[in-house]
Order: sequence, then structure tokens, then C-alpha cells
Amino acid sequence: MLVDFDTAPHKGRFFVLDFNLKLRVNDIIDNYLYFFVMAEMQFARGRTEPVVPDIRLTKSRNGQEGTAILYFNKPDALCGNDVDAVTGLYMIDEEGEIVTREVKAKFLDGQPAALEAIYLIKSPAEWDRFIRFMDRYAAENGLGFDEAPKPKEENTET
Repeated sequence: MLVDFDTAPHKGRFFVLDFNLKLRVNDIIDNYLYFFVMAEMQFARGRTEPVVPDIRLTKSRNGQEGTAILYFNKPDALCGNDVDAVTGLYMIDEEGEIVTREVKAKFLDGQPAALEAIYLIKSPAEWDRFIRFMDRYAAENGLGFDEAPKPKEENTET
């Protein structure tokens, strides 16, 4: 099915497939369609979260494991009465789906104010896959990457 969207952040024409993957029509050349798959995050299947998270990454010293903490301030998933629809964080792109069920709500004055998702990365292959997803997501949402400053080495020469 081909659907036109004219609202941000998803302006353009999309193919919507049964498994909730959106493909944007990029160009038609020589009767072939060229398209790319959007990288997006969802808290409930089929509902793209437009709020871009703050993301913190850590990696173990041996490089085998890591953690991604994604903090969504005032996400659309908390608007309305559909808070129960949050079933996890689904990170979807052209390679497939990365899923974490570890999602916590943060409350301010008794009202839900934020969602925090924690994705545990258990291997170098999972780390590489997550970074590929984040590269795509960052490109579409204008995100940058700031590496934490390295600790200063102590001068041991005397």
C-alpha cells in the first residue's frame, strides 16, 4: 500500500507493509523504484515515537559488552490513555528490529514525564548492529556523537 504523509517528521510517500516497516520512495529511474527504509523507534508496535531520545553508551573494558540508555523526555507514548500500550522499545530499520523490554517510566508530581529504555549489548556483533542502527537513526534525526573525554594520563616521569 502506498501512503502519502505531509506531517513532520515523516514527510513524503511511503510503502506501508504488513509488519509496520515504512519504506520511503526515493526516486523512480528507468521504471525502477529506489527507496530506503526509515530508522525509527516505537514503544508500541506500529506507533512511531517522534521524540528523539538522549542516548548514553557505555562499553566494557574488554569490549565484549555494553549498555545503551535511551531517555525520552515527554514522549508521545505517554500522551493520552495509551500508557498501557508501551510493550518495550522497538528499534526498526532496514536490517530488522532490535528490541528491549526494559522500559521504565519516570514520574514528576505523580504524572508520567519520561521513559527510559535500557538495551544490554552482550557481544561485539550486537554492539556493531546497534551502532549501525544508530548511524541510520542519527542521520534521519540530525543527531551527533560526542565521545566522552579520555582520562588524562598521569606523568610518571621524574
